[in-house]
Amino acid sequence: MTAIMRQAYHFEDLEVGMEASFAKTVTEADIVSFAEVTGDKNPVHLDAVYAAKTIFKEPIAHGMLTAGYISAVFGMEMPGPGAIYVSQTLNFRAPVKKGDRVVAKVRVMELYPAKRRARFECTCVVDGTMVLEGEAVLMVPGRPAAA
Repeated sequence: MTAIMRQAYHFEDLEVGMEASFAKTVTEADIVSFAEVTGDKNPVHLDAVYAAKTIFKEPIAHGMLTAGYISAVFGMEMPGPGAIYVSQTLNFRAPVKKGDRVVAKVRVMELYPAKRRARFECTCVVDGTMVLEGEAVLMVPGRPAAA
């Protein structure tokens, strides 16, 4: 499997306030695949009869599936290929359900030049409702030295 290589931002390209986003509509197949890959087969995600008896009244997507869309922004948009997670906080604010269009957005909050690290605000929104918020710190590759 060959990855599609995109232009990455180098640490020196980042500025406080820069933003990037990724949007995805959650499908039942996404939820089932996430359960298979991770082993998290909690019936609140997979069993409509079980989920109907919960406060959600229907199956909900795994919170970490939603959080994964933040990872997609980091890995593919900004900073892009080569960026490495150091830490991530997550606060889940509302459920995500099959058919919801999640917009994950990251914004540069602070830069740490000595270690080429950047702190980002992270949010996921569905129809104007905040479903997830948090912060992340990433290692961001610097610009290669000229030969």
